[in-house]
Amino acid sequence: MTGNHQDTSITRRRALVVTGGTVAAGGLAVAGYQSAFADTGTATDAEASAATSAASVSSTSSECMTLMTSVTEGPYYLDGALVRKDITEGKSGVPLTLRLTVVDATDGCTPVSGAAVEIWHCDAWGYYSGYTTANPGGSAPAESEDGSTANDGTYLRGYQIANANGVVKFETIFPGWYTPRTCHIHLKVHTGGQKEDGTYEGGKVNYTGQLFFADDVAEEIFTLDPYSQHSGSYTTLDNDMVYDGGGTSSGLLTLKAVHKADPSKGYKGSITLGVDPDAESTGAGSGGGGGGTPPSGAPSGAPSGAPSASASS
Repeated sequence: MTGNHQDTSITRRRALVVTGGTVAAGGLAVAGYQSAFADTGTATDAEASAATSAASVSSTSSECMTLMTSVTEGPYYLDGALVRKDITEGKSGVPLTLRLTVVDATDGCTPVSGAAVEIWHCDAWGYYSGYTTANPGGSAPAESEDGSTANDGTYLRGYQIANANGVVKFETIFPGWYTPRTCHIHLKVHTGGQKEDGTYEGGKVNYTGQLFFADDVAEEIFTLDPYSQHSGSYTTLDNDMVYDGGGTSSGLLTLKAVHKADPSKGYKGSITLGVDPDAESTGAGSGGGGGGTPPSGAPSGAPSGAPSASASS
């Protein structure tokens, strides 16, 4: 049995084609997240103080204080993602809750309140919204056969704004895979902008990176429906063109099963992102920034148009 999140405010067949674009990124460090999961609502002063204290203690970690070069945003990035917690839009898959914490690696690893974290990833068969005809490699049903109500231009993309503890939380599904990449989630950390018309505008990108999953977990998930309907050669972490083997410092998520005996119940994934809020760079487009060549079947251009302004928190 797989999770099936539903967003009745957006339907697939009124799918909007979304404007493409390449946004540059700066550097950051990544360290393993150490706290328990919690909602990302407004924190109390005591909670914020405790989080700041914990972050300050972690500042002795060389991982937190080491800035990392951004990697490619890949060929499937789109501008204008919606600000919302649940990005599934009815896409079927194993539920995944992400808890990402943004800290300032140049200032004692203090929380970066107000940072906007943007994520995007493929569905269970390897398809990205906005690029639903791009071949994921191997053998998979057409994206249109999944039977969901997802909007073809916006599913599995979204922003969340960090609370006083620097925390954002997303509800999504475990990503599938596409040739020749391992299972991953793309992300950007933005600062200096603001929520406007349902998306995030202005400011700058401090980091463009990717999050990764342990091979044993991913391979077990891919035996389940609907993932199992996509057959072919899966790329492990050791053979991936982007992941460099550095563990949490390279974006490897800490994963916790919701039910150890039943992986279909879902996972919680967490990591801490140590950014330099003053950093910004340009030119980390498709295939650039140390990411290697784009995936097989990647489109050469982005679609036009804009996403719906409707959003959920």
